[in-house]
Parts: sequence; structure tokens; C-alpha cells
Amino acid sequence: MAARRSVRDRLRHARRPRTGLPYSFPRSQPLKVHGHSVAWLPPLLLLLGIALLDASTSGRFRIISWLVLVPVIAAAICGVLGTLALGVLSLLAYGAIDASWPHRYQNGLPDFFLVVVGSALAALACSVRLRAERQMLHMRDVAETTRRTVLRPMPPGWGGLDHAAVYLAADSEARVGGDFYDIQPGRHGTRLLLGDVQGKGLAAVEAAASLLGTFREAAYHEPVLTTVAGRLEVRMLRHNGYRVALGREDGDRFATGVLVAFREDTPATVEVINFGHEPPLVVTADGVRSLPPGDGLPLGMGDLASAPPPALRVALAPGETLLMVTDGVTEARDATGTFFPLRDTLTKALARDPRTADPHRLVRWVRDGTLDHCGGRLADDTTIFAVRRRAADGRRT
Repeated sequence: MAARRSVRDRLRHARRPRTGLPYSFPRSQPLKVHGHSVAWLPPLLLLLGIALLDASTSGRFRIISWLVLVPVIAAAICGVLGTLALGVLSLLAYGAIDASWPHRYQNGLPDFFLVVVGSALAALACSVRLRAERQMLHMRDVAETTRRTVLRPMPPGWGGLDHAAVYLAADSEARVGGDFYDIQPGRHGTRLLLGDVQGKGLAAVEAAASLLGTFREAAYHEPVLTTVAGRLEVRMLRHNGYRVALGREDGDRFATGVLVAFREDTPATVEVINFGHEPPLVVTADGVRSLPPGDGLPLGMGDLASAPPPALRVALAPGETLLMVTDGVTEARDATGTFFPLRDTLTKALARDPRTADPHRLVRWVRDGTLDHCGGRLADDTTIFAVRRRAADGRRT
């Protein structure tokens, strides 16, 4: 019986919608003080102010009809019931205050009907606003779910690597674009991939998702890194063919990228295959050096080369950080059109503080430097990805 209850409890909890999923809409958050809503306070103060001003003016200058502003203000910050309540309160205040004046100074029914119509329209506008907010929150949830699917969160020490990453979408509302990165532990060591799909928009996101799906499977199963690279090239070509079959005009899309393998049997080296991407930087407390650029073509253009790109084995000693960025960093321009001098400024930063080589510090430094250089105006999606082997005891090196 206890086992049956446990199963029923799990099923019951599984049916409950979870916060953050696309079908879970957070309620509109009004103005709050110590957890209590005070959204009603500004329109109520407006009501009191209008009433006091009307009482202090002469009978030839009446402003009691300004009470129509109270439900209008409430519609912008309160819920529908709050807007209706403040509308009714405005009507009651109008009747009481207008009746307190001599008959010859009363505004009478015309302005009363103005407040009635204004209150009704304000409640309707409030309902439309709340519906638009729910739709906006829904779209944000969809965008966030898409982002977490393409750029999945990785636990600390994933694959035996200390890692840190920053992704900045050029379109802040979209939250995801054509940049992608991932770490995949597997049977033959840990592999990582960073890349940038040509173009922007949903088509670039689709291509990035396709490449990441192939990478996660191939990097886990395949023993040879060049085989993983071949699978990625085939995936890009198949994706382009699929787009052409659908009648899309962007069937010749390609992606630059860097594929890296951390093998357990060679802790002082890594294997790197470069698909036409900016070479990664090796960052240490003593300075910065670039890895060989390689001669591979971008993914999707492999049929133009006579041979697939080779896997280069390069030195990466324990404690050295591998920094990879997309062209959102390398092509960031200041007001004069000058590109961000990443390597030179990073070398100076390391001379001032060698701790900048830590992956988390390094990613934050590159992010801040890029945004400062371009004045916060990103022309392209920007990804900054830094990894470093963990020490044998699991501590950060």
C-alpha cells in the first residue's frame, strides 16, 4: 500500500505545471512594499488630491471631472478588479463632492457620465494590458526554454573541467541566436564545441540546435575526434538539404567552430580541429598565446576542400585556461570603428592581476571589456567560453 501511495504521489506531482515552463504564466507583479501590493496607492492619492483641489477652488473653476484620470492611472498599474474598485470610488467621490456645492456650481450629470465611461474604458484597457502581459511572459518562457535547450546549463566541474561562459544575444528580446557551445563527457574523454552559425534569427537557431544534437551524441560515442568532425559536417549538409527541400532560400548556411578534445591519457595536451573560426587563446598568469589556426573550412563547406581538417595536438598544461570567443568579441568596434584588441588588453590585465586567468574571472573580464569598448551596442551575438582542467583531487587548478 505504501508503494502504491508513493507512485500515486509521484504521478500527482508530475501532473502539476512547473514554474518556468512555457505553459506556466507568472502573474503580473504590481508595485509592492514588504511583499504587499501598493499599486492602488498612486491613483488613490490622485483621487484625494483632486478632491482637495476642487474643494479649495472657487465655484467658477471646478476640477472634479478630473476624477476620470483615477481609473485611467489604475488601468496602467493595477488589476481589473482594482481598476473597477477605484472607478467606483471615483464615482462615489464625484457624487459626494459635486453635491456639496450649491446647485449653480455643480457639474451635474454630463461630467458624471464622463467618469462612468472613463472607468469602463479603463477597466477594458486594463484587461487588454494584462492579456498582452501574459502573452509577453509566454513568449519569454518560450525563448528561455529554447535558450536552455540549445545552450543547456552545465554543472560545475562538468567533464572534469572548470568552465565559465557568457552568452549575449544581439537581440535582447530573442535571448538566443546562432552562437552555440557545449561540453560533452564521453567514453573517450571530454570534448567541447564552440561555434557560430552564419546569419541570425530562428534559422540560425535551428542550425545551431542541429549541430549541438549531433555533437552530443558523436562526442560521447566516437573514439576519434576527426570522426566527430565528419559527423558535424554531414549534419550541416543534411540540415541545408532539408531547408532547400522546404523551399527556404537559406539552404547554403554554414558555421564556423572549434572542436576540442581533452583526453585522459594526455593531460598536458589537447586535440583541436578548427572549422574556420578564430583560434582559441591559451591564458596563463604569465601571458597569452594563440593556438594554431588550422586550415579547416567552416562546417557546410567541406566539399570545397580536398581533405577534411586535421586534428592538431597542442600543448595545454594543467592550470592553463583555454579561451574561445565568437566574432561578437573580435569584431566589436568603438565609436571610431576600431576593433576590440582582445589579446593586447588581456595581456595587460594579466600583468596587473594574474588571477584574471581563472575561467570565471576571465569570462567576466572579456564581457566587461567588450561592452565597454563598443559602448554596450553589440552588432552580433557574443559568446565567451573559458575552460580549464580540474586538478586530480577535483579542486580548481
